Amino acid sequence: MTKIVGILGGGQLARMLALSGAPLGLRFLVLDNTADACAGQFVPMVVGDYRDENALAEFASKVDVATFDFENVPSESAQWLAERIPVFPSPRALSIAQDRLAEKSLFRELGISVAPFADIASLDGLQKAIEQIGMPCILKTRRLGYDGKGQFRIKTVDDVQSAWHALGAQAEKVGLILEGFVAFQREISVVAVRGRDGEFRAWPLTENWHENGVLSASLAPATDCDNLQETALAYAKRVAESLDYVGVFALELFLKDGELFANEMAPRVHNSGHWTIEGAETSQFENHLRAVLGLPLGSTAAIGTSCMLNWIGEMPSAMPVLSNAHGHWHDYGKLPREGRKVGHATLRADSHAELFEALRQVGSDLNRKAQVEAPISRLKL
Repeated sequence: MTKIVGILGGGQLARMLALSGAPLGLRFLVLDNTADACAGQFVPMVVGDYRDENALAEFASKVDVATFDFENVPSESAQWLAERIPVFPSPRALSIAQDRLAEKSLFRELGISVAPFADIASLDGLQKAIEQIGMPCILKTRRLGYDGKGQFRIKTVDDVQSAWHALGAQAEKVGLILEGFVAFQREISVVAVRGRDGEFRAWPLTENWHENGVLSASLAPATDCDNLQETALAYAKRVAESLDYVGVFALELFLKDGELFANEMAPRVHNSGHWTIEGAETSQFENHLRAVLGLPLGSTAAIGTSCMLNWIGEMPSAMPVLSNAHGHWHDYGKLPREGRKVGHATLRADSHAELFEALRQVGSDLNRKAQVEAPISRLKL
């Protein structure tokens, strides 16, 4: 009997999940609150609010298992579904990942290094926390912020009032957290998967670069990281086992002076794992589906070396990438909009030298030299 996988959220991650599930003979249903969600170009949809029990009931009646496209699905909606159908990852894992304070507290309890942090409820509390943590530091919303949203960096005492003016109203709505700033040398992510039976696998470490808080490029396997692999994977495994996690997740880490600090986790397939579609034996999308359905996990070994380039705002011309022997193109079918993730490209090669040349050529042809500069510099090492 064909399994129907329900996905809460209909963005590009749901779209890529559905595309990767087609060879497995799976069918899909998406619940999204917008009728033009890009996954709906390929997948049947229920359009409704995530808190609408009628929409949730219709969704639950038509699927065998449910998962998530993004982490801001209301945890109470996930719990409502979990009382009726299997839901992976669990509502508890989703709830903790949604709250930066709960997330950082979990990391610390598991012996995972984190920057100092404090719960903030008032301007006076913010000022006292800054005295303890020091500057620079970052005031963030505990919930709903992502891709650099809901954050204010405090560099001097003159920034404190501005930070409170920008985010103080959120203290009662979604909560605030103050975090010490980590002057990191590199940003690394672990994309991992855990099955229903507890089997844990991880893809090679990925190095990431951001522009204006949004992922710009990912290089995998990350260069010169052999001494970090064991610690990073141990951190990810501790998180997965403590949450009895099922599915793919990403653990974002900062590297400073040889030590790894956990930044946050994403309870879903992740932007920094998109390279796995062409660059690994089994993609993060296929392995997520295998995990939530209780199927054996596939190999997470890399095939050569890969670099993913994120397209933000609008799509560039596909020709320079498609004309390159190492190029792979992904258009999410979204309308252009400032700051919006609209697609990506992955360049995969058998060697660093081949990938270096592919990035150099594509970056030049697309006038994206600045975007490829950082991964190119790593390949020179």
